[in-house]
Amino acid sequence: MNIDGLLNVMSWISVFVSLLLAFFLLTVTTKNKLANRLFALYLLFFAIDNIGIFISDDFVKSHFNLEFFRWTTCALTLPVFYLYIVSVCFTDFRLKTRHLLHAIPFIITNVAFTTRLYLLSDVEKGQFYEHRNQMPELYGFQLMLGVQIVIYSIAVFFVLKKYRELYQENYANPKTSIFKWLFQLAAVVFALYYLSMAKNSLRYTDFNLLWVWANVVMQFLALVVTCWFVLNALNHPELFRGINSKLQLTRDILHKHNENVVEIKDNNSDAIDGQIALLKKYMIEKEPFLDPSLTIQELSNQIDIPVRDLSILINHHIDQHFFDFVNEYRIQKAMSILKNPLKNDLTILEILYEVGFNSKSSFNTYFKKYTNLTPTAYRNT
Repeated sequence: MNIDGLLNVMSWISVFVSLLLAFFLLTVTTKNKLANRLFALYLLFFAIDNIGIFISDDFVKSHFNLEFFRWTTCALTLPVFYLYIVSVCFTDFRLKTRHLLHAIPFIITNVAFTTRLYLLSDVEKGQFYEHRNQMPELYGFQLMLGVQIVIYSIAVFFVLKKYRELYQENYANPKTSIFKWLFQLAAVVFALYYLSMAKNSLRYTDFNLLWVWANVVMQFLALVVTCWFVLNALNHPELFRGINSKLQLTRDILHKHNENVVEIKDNNSDAIDGQIALLKKYMIEKEPFLDPSLTIQELSNQIDIPVRDLSILINHHIDQHFFDFVNEYRIQKAMSILKNPLKNDLTILEILYEVGFNSKSSFNTYFKKYTNLTPTAYRNT
């Protein structure tokens, strides 16, 4: 099989798998319909881009405008991916009219192509297609896509950073599979895009053989990533659970109320110390941390401290994320169980569930963080 044949086979498989997963996401019963639809749309654009490898020249010559329009759909791929990331992170996300702003590069490109390409004669379109690598329109389009990759890579990781900080300050569930999935997904996707930028630069050089093999490598990587999408979607259906985007980080609350909160007067310090003592006493006596889904809102309702004040108390005055604050009590509870000879019959798995964890890997990670020992090693000592 020659190189072109190998490219065609890998491209066909990649397109088939992408469309299959897109169909699955559109038809599966789930509460996260918007996220699934956006990811399916991303996969559809991904497939549209990939089919260019095996489209015959005869088909292109019969449908020049369709081929030119196919090129422009690349300008929608990353905006849809960004919206997918936001929709998974934040449960209250809804598509609004302002999100059409993400389609501006796509619209501008098609407006430019209308006068420069779509309205040309078939002969002129054929000449443009044959020499497309030397055409200024393609230079400009590739430059625009490169800028888009940089902007959206920054935007996506900014959203993930905000999601992680909000999660740590407001939730105690140590299950972080959503963040890990989205971070890995974003890292892999943008690694491919940056490699694609490097590969496309070879298009304008005399290294034809290197250009061909770069296409083979990129297509192979695209196929591997597509299969990875499928495996994650099938094996981890719980990945589609987000948080409320209206939650505020403690630093933002403090910034808005700088004069009243940050510049603490002496007569307020006793009240703050009293609240901290009350909170710690409640955590020890009532053990709310045993609830694996405990949130700062639920703890606020239980202890009768406004959630904003409780957030500032824990994250600013105690200087711990809510996430770490709660898990420290869970680990202390686990330590007391492990030291109790009457509970030697309990397995590590039973103990981690009893103290509020729901993942063995998370329990081991946090236990070692606080004790420098694994739970088994701690019990043996």
